[in-house]
Amino acid sequence: PSGRKFMICIELHREDPKEILQTVFDCMEKACEKLKQQKINLGLLKAIGISNQRETTIIWDKTTGEPLYNAILWLDVRTQSTVEQLIKKIPGKNKNYLQEKTGLPLSTYFSAVKLRWILDNVPGVKVAVKEGRALFGTVDTWLIWCLTGGQNNGVHCTDVTNASRTMLFNINTLEWDPELCEFFEVPMSVLPEVKSSSEIYGKVKLGSLADVPISGCLGDQNSALVGQMCFSPGQSKNTYGTGCFLLCNTGKKPIISKHGLLTTVAYQMGKKEPVFYALEGSVAIGGLLIRWLRDNLRIISTASEIEKFAASVGSSYGCYFVPAFSGLYAPYWDASARGIICGITQFTNRNHIAFAALEAVCFQSRELLDAMNEDSGIKMSTLKVDGGMTNSNVLMQLQADILSIPVVKPSLIETSSLGAAMAAGAAEGIGVWNLHPDNLAVFRWQQFEPQIQPIGQIQ
Repeated sequence: PSGRKFMICIELHREDPKEILQTVFDCMEKACEKLKQQKINLGLLKAIGISNQRETTIIWDKTTGEPLYNAILWLDVRTQSTVEQLIKKIPGKNKNYLQEKTGLPLSTYFSAVKLRWILDNVPGVKVAVKEGRALFGTVDTWLIWCLTGGQNNGVHCTDVTNASRTMLFNINTLEWDPELCEFFEVPMSVLPEVKSSSEIYGKVKLGSLADVPISGCLGDQNSALVGQMCFSPGQSKNTYGTGCFLLCNTGKKPIISKHGLLTTVAYQMGKKEPVFYALEGSVAIGGLLIRWLRDNLRIISTASEIEKFAASVGSSYGCYFVPAFSGLYAPYWDASARGIICGITQFTNRNHIAFAALEAVCFQSRELLDAMNEDSGIKMSTLKVDGGMTNSNVLMQLQADILSIPVVKPSLIETSSLGAAMAAGAAEGIGVWNLHPDNLAVFRWQQFEPQIQPIGQIQ
């Protein structure tokens, strides 16, 4: 109203694809070294599974093996202007225009928008595409291509879970969709071959794991769903990591959400096996909020301190936190939203802000759960959880209280890694195990029961 202009600072989230590859290779070598120290024969290793960041977009030159641009991470919002331009050409400017085919709303979150931005803003990529040198992939595709030989006949492929997060993949036909590619003006020549989540893609060509097959591949949240053994419709898990991701297995038919959730491929355990689908609620800021308190506000010196501070007060005392650092994802999909801290008084201190931060993570998950119950028509009775933030007992108890249902944490919280291993070992030609429910191991669990009675049930 005053005529003043305000500048919004857009944080760029990027990584060097070569650093990603080097980190993975170093991890493989260190793991092998530890196995050798324990007198375990590396020849006993039958397969490798990959669990990766979904949506993160990489494009590279297949003749040199060099990336043509930095990887644009899933929560990067530099592409908001691209989203706005795409929405303008949609009848009625409906951001859900492509939902029937993709299960997704138009958002900065997904790969097609990031790829479109790169094509519009990086001249070298345009030239490489025109000359037939450019390849596109999410992190799994880049890793598989590099590990199986790179420019020397490396395998250019992805799995159905990662493909379903690009907005270029038709989740009904399970193929790259020419109309979607035309809408985003993405040449189909750069796209990888789509395979199941559990089959032999190729063999590692270098290092201590040379000749070991790569036979499992899932996006990280889908891999956690598998690792939590959510193989039956209605089974759900919530991962508390950088963000928070609630997935519910919906069976062999996709359910299009009417409450702001995503419809995605959950997994396909073999090329001859059926595809299972999931409803997903995605929250951009989970563990990142704790990092922000440490690195930006500096009210904690280590991430683990937040538990001590929050526990010391046991309440936010009216202080509330909305961590919309990258807009709001599900169920709102509002890229213009910005974070706030409200309800503070002269008595508010860092302990209350710490508690409010944990509470914010739980309230966002509550919104996802409510939307999930509405879309699925099934009221969730328990919630399986995993991810680094679940090490906080304060957070887990708070989550149970806010959801009013038990929260169940397995003894092994790195379920995304477990899911990738399960997929790799179950692949045809590997046969380490099968994933029939009767053959699955039972893990120890820690259960957090609600300690606050919902208001409507108080007598």
